[in-house]
Amino acid sequence: MTTGVTKRSVMIAGHRTSVSLEDPFWDALREIAAARGQSVQALIGVIDAGREGQNLSSAIRVFVLATVRTRA
Repeated sequence: MTTGVTKRSVMIAGHRTSVSLEDPFWDALREIAAARGQSVQALIGVIDAGREGQNLSSAIRVFVLATVRTRA
C-alpha cells in the first residue's frame, strides 16, 4: 500500500506554517475535526498548543493514533 505525503499550509497562532502528512492522516484529521465541530486548522492549533517542542507533523500523527485507539 502506497500513500502519498501531502504538504499543506496552515495558519497557527497568527503565523503560516506547512505540515507534511501522509494522506490517510489528513483524512483522519478531517474526520476528527468534523466530529468535534472544528475546522482542521483549529484542531491543528489545539495540537500545536500542547505539543511541548515535538515536531508538529509527529504530534499530529500521535494525536490521530491516540484518538483512533480511544474510539476502538
